[in-house]
Amino acid sequence: MVATVGPAVARTTAVNGSHNGALAVLATIFFMWGFVTVLNDVLIPHLKSVFDLTYTATLLIQFVFFGTYFLMALPGAKLIEGFGYRRSIAIGLAITGVGAAGFIPAATLPSYPLFLGALFVLAAGITVLQVAANPYVAVIGPPQTASSRLNLVQAFNSLGTAVAPTFGGMLILANTVGGTSSHEQVLSQAQRAADALAVRWPYAGIALLLLVLAVVIYLWPLPPVPTEDTPDDRVNDSVWRHRRLVLGLAAIFTYVGAEIAVGSFLINYISGPTVGNMSHADSAFYVTLFWSGAMAGRFVGSGLMRVIPPWSMLAIQSIAATLLILLSISTSGTVAIWTIVLVGLMNSIMFPTIFALAIEGLGHLTQRGSGLLIMAIVGGAIVPLIQAVIADAHGIRLAFLVPAACYLCVLYFALACRPAARY
Repeated sequence: MVATVGPAVARTTAVNGSHNGALAVLATIFFMWGFVTVLNDVLIPHLKSVFDLTYTATLLIQFVFFGTYFLMALPGAKLIEGFGYRRSIAIGLAITGVGAAGFIPAATLPSYPLFLGALFVLAAGITVLQVAANPYVAVIGPPQTASSRLNLVQAFNSLGTAVAPTFGGMLILANTVGGTSSHEQVLSQAQRAADALAVRWPYAGIALLLLVLAVVIYLWPLPPVPTEDTPDDRVNDSVWRHRRLVLGLAAIFTYVGAEIAVGSFLINYISGPTVGNMSHADSAFYVTLFWSGAMAGRFVGSGLMRVIPPWSMLAIQSIAATLLILLSISTSGTVAIWTIVLVGLMNSIMFPTIFALAIEGLGHLTQRGSGLLIMAIVGGAIVPLIQAVIADAHGIRLAFLVPAACYLCVLYFALACRPAARY
């Protein structure tokens, strides 16, 4: 028998006992994984300079990070079945902390393969957090407000993504030779080694914080999620019969791919001579604004979706994101900078809204569907790599057509979720 969350029971629990404390604790978790994830946007230009990499080789950072979701999502779901939500979240934090600690030897040597290895461990921990926390928030209250609730908690994830670029710009890029120039440099071996060390202590601090947080979460009395046995006549039901979930998988894949592709290239794009012509450290400020837009949009969107249908909000913002990218790559200077930065605001409600719409109505299949949706985050590995290949061959401007096309896929999913759509 498969243990799954019963929506009716979850609603009763939300009414009879306040889950505000649990949501506050989870908001801290969402903040930390957002913070750690977006530091990759600082690592990409930093390690590109340190190891003199091509765009394609540098994007292995995102390929390894988001490829881990595909490999570890289902094992993460099994972990939850065996240990429950609270212990699984604590284990995920501990694994993430160990991965962050792995950056210390990688920076000391320095070694790009070791960086990628540490990143794999770190991403494995975050995958466990994603698999546990997203469905927990979605089912802990009434299903009709699941999108609003998930957007609210994801706003704290965006707060972490907004803070991370400033943190990385000040403590990593600003303290390196390669990060203080608006142009690519050829660094000496000694300069490369010195620049690599700039990563060591920031990640050591992150590792310590994550391990402490793991202990706190392990001891925190998160309310258990009531479960029910699956009736025998439902055991053979398949998630693949639910068309909205299948379309949701494609939407998550393309949305995450687009978001990570834009964020990953933002520093290199804005610092370019035809756009902002500034240093990597100065460009990091705009990465902060990019992710701050996502944070602000989620707080606002959480309230708006109590009166505006989630599918409608998703459709409007996917259209706007596409148009902003096209405007940015066809202009230069201030217009090009601000239009690409505003894409972050359009991203705001996309992931939690797609997630909530995709699992709506799954019932006893919610846990399986959630695991598959987390696997679809592998789009963050594939799409940026495609963009990197195009950037190496045809330039960074043309490469931004890739995320623009991805947002059109999100639009298709949004329209498929409107009430008149047939399944």
